[in-house]
Amino acid sequence: MSRILRARRLLTEQGWLDDHQLRIENDVIVALEPIPAGVLTRDAELLCPAYIDIHVHGGAGVDVMDDAPDTLDLLAKHKAREGVASWLPTTVTAPLAAIHAALERIARRVHAGGPGAQILGSYLEGPYFTPPHKGAHPEQWFRELDLAEFDRLIAVSRETLRVVALAPEKEGALQAIRHLKRQGVRVMLGHSAATWQQTCAAFDAGADGLVHCYNGMSGLHHREPGMVGAGLTDNRAWLELIADGHHVHPAAMQLCCRCAGDRIILITDAMQAAGMPDGNYTLCGETVEMRDGIVRTLNGSLAGSTLSLDSAVRAVSSLPGMTAEQAIHMASLHPARLLGLDRQLGSLQPGKMADIIAVDNELRLENIWIRGETFSL
Repeated sequence: MSRILRARRLLTEQGWLDDHQLRIENDVIVALEPIPAGVLTRDAELLCPAYIDIHVHGGAGVDVMDDAPDTLDLLAKHKAREGVASWLPTTVTAPLAAIHAALERIARRVHAGGPGAQILGSYLEGPYFTPPHKGAHPEQWFRELDLAEFDRLIAVSRETLRVVALAPEKEGALQAIRHLKRQGVRVMLGHSAATWQQTCAAFDAGADGLVHCYNGMSGLHHREPGMVGAGLTDNRAWLELIADGHHVHPAAMQLCCRCAGDRIILITDAMQAAGMPDGNYTLCGETVEMRDGIVRTLNGSLAGSTLSLDSAVRAVSSLPGMTAEQAIHMASLHPARLLGLDRQLGSLQPGKMADIIAVDNELRLENIWIRGETFSL
């Protein structure tokens, strides 16, 4: 099937092109070209790459750990409605059998396909953390690092496990990082009290970045820069960022953008309550409360978010010194690069998948095309 999409402005990796069109064959972009003279119709004010959310626990009232058969389909459609064409369902700390079951369900959905945003694989967040910055993760299920256990997780996932998060101060962390990297798995560091030195050693071993930078980790201090300081200053580190204004203060978001703007990956860390009214929900098997859109555990810790990725893009684009194109790249090109999928995804370029969004000048979503097909909002 052939399709042409025309826009007043079209975003590429190099910047905006005025009055250009995309030519699509089946699910692939085959050309970017000027709109012919005399053609006055436009399909969008702005055409941009669709977003990629690498860190999603739930939304629309369901959780990635749920074993209901339609959970991942519901979530995939929910994510598409915020401009996301690809995503990673993200597990939480739980008994190992429950994690295995979730990885198996995600793997089946990856291979079978389905409606909405496409699932690229899974993200294992827990149980390889330490208690001081555990957040909503129940420490009774924390585990020590075991290479054979990682091999089993990869096998259970049918090699769809894309990212593993761990605390770099745990015994055997550097060996575990090297082991996972040899198998093509990305390693992110978080829910950890690691020092600056321990974090840098993990980056030296091949770790890829920080899980939701600032949250769930040792903070920036002028005498002990901690995990945040290591991430901000090490050019090898990708930094996940929850840009909702309460997980991270806007001034801290601005600092992150100034230090590491080309290494930020906007995520939602969304949980079951995303897109739902205030009330009680569950995360990691525990009751949490959402009030005014903010979710907390019973002891007051933040418990995931209700953020949408298009809202995160708007929030970052409105920071002093930031542009719309920078914010959009943080939610599209950057996650594709982290995952090693930037030859197929992440920008509007001939040869890449036709994952496209139409937005207005305020970056509000108007349409989305996933693999070249319109998804009804």
